[in-house]
Amino acid sequence: MSGAPSDPGDARVVLAAVAVSKVFPGTIALDKANFEVRSGAVNVLVGENGAGKSTLMKILAGVEGPTSGELLLDGRPVVFRSVRDAAQSGIGIIYQELNLCPNLSVAENIFIGRPIVRYGVDIDERRQRERAAELLARLEHRIDPQTLVGDLRIGQQQVVEIAKALAEDVRILIMDEPTSALSSVEVEILFRVIAELKSAGVAIVYISHRLDEIMRIGDEVTVLRDGRVQARAAVADVSIPWIVGQMIGPLAAIAQTPNDRAAAAPVLVAENVRLPSAKGGFSVDGVSLTVHAGEVVGLYGLMGAGRSELFECLMGLQTDSTGSVRLAGASLDGQTTAERIRNGLALVPEDRQHAGLIQPLSVAQNATLSSLWRYVRGLALDGARERSAVKNIIADLGIKVSSPDIEITALSGGNQQKVVIGKGLLTGAKAILLDEPGRGIDVGAKAEVFRTMRRLGADGLAVLFATSDLHEVMSVADRIMVMAGGRITGDFPRAQATEEALVRASHPAAQRASAGVS
Repeated sequence: MSGAPSDPGDARVVLAAVAVSKVFPGTIALDKANFEVRSGAVNVLVGENGAGKSTLMKILAGVEGPTSGELLLDGRPVVFRSVRDAAQSGIGIIYQELNLCPNLSVAENIFIGRPIVRYGVDIDERRQRERAAELLARLEHRIDPQTLVGDLRIGQQQVVEIAKALAEDVRILIMDEPTSALSSVEVEILFRVIAELKSAGVAIVYISHRLDEIMRIGDEVTVLRDGRVQARAAVADVSIPWIVGQMIGPLAAIAQTPNDRAAAAPVLVAENVRLPSAKGGFSVDGVSLTVHAGEVVGLYGLMGAGRSELFECLMGLQTDSTGSVRLAGASLDGQTTAERIRNGLALVPEDRQHAGLIQPLSVAQNATLSSLWRYVRGLALDGARERSAVKNIIADLGIKVSSPDIEITALSGGNQQKVVIGKGLLTGAKAILLDEPGRGIDVGAKAEVFRTMRRLGADGLAVLFATSDLHEVMSVADRIMVMAGGRITGDFPRAQATEEALVRASHPAAQRASAGVS
């Protein structure tokens, strides 16, 4: 299975990376990697964070140039000096981190690289809106093309990013974690679009950490490990354990099944938290919850359930919210976000790029950004103490970085996620909120993050994490709360939680119907 790629049907190679290497200061991101992209097929690329997936995709899309090796397009050597070069050759890419302008409309974002012009003179805004509406309808989303992207939810922004790629006349479409912010319904829509593109002969390069997706839609899988191609095989010939084994060596559990424990003292207590919605009603509707010392609580729900909004209320980010929040017995009501952080409440946001990191800063500067006050001595920072803290958190979370002083953008997406988590931990939190901590990171990185969460619980912290992944919440949580329509619709000790019960609680309308309630 690790030899030459199996040919899925009669699909032919349209793009190939031949012995491609990429060297950054202190890091070999790719080491003589070979990768073939076949037309009319879903070419899957998997690997742990830092394995070189995103680097290889950036080379294929013209974002980066290889240090050595070459690219072949239709069997001929080609050099892409820019994204536009690659686009003119029919290569499009959907980035894992959204590449949108929040101050522009949906239509303007979709056509920002190739606007529709009238008589070659000015932009035909009406036609752009019409075409944007057509693309969004194809993705089964009723988003007003005139809406500012900054006003959309993360999942809706991901849909706009996909529409942006579809607007190009692509022969090869690279999708880097396209479902990481999508609901299950939106994922099904995307898979239907992928099937349409395949039937039209488009080559799909698909990167995902959701291995069940790979097994469902992939034709061929290539596994990267430490910058090298570890294995290649037809998806029909392999299994998930085989893929995981190639990625990280011997098969390891994502996280140990937690032991039920007697509840200790309450640490985080919220009572009747409400947040008005701009569309009427409430985004968070009378939520009350308690997280005890040493308890890891999962907040499960679908997109739009109000989980992120609840976390923002608890952190004081939503000034229109009402209700009461207490931490270790002390009221946080009326406190600013900075004051809540100092008093021991930390948040790891879902959108790490825009809400969790500052791009021009180094890894170390990002890691200590929320906890600088802990390293002040007199009127100056204690640099040695700060560096020691950064070094420890890098080791604890297994962050792959050549030096804490390099820019955060040099790290892979998963390692950036771990820096954001480390930033929250360095505040000395009593309770930590993690919004989709497993989003966009691979199996090995998830295992490290979830073990860290379990360790934090064992150390006495109150841990509350939000997820839309049933497997994650069932693997990690001591107790599982379900949120739907802005309300808590279920609260289950881990021993009593079943996937069926969680799904029913996340769809209260279906739950009422099955009970015969009108």
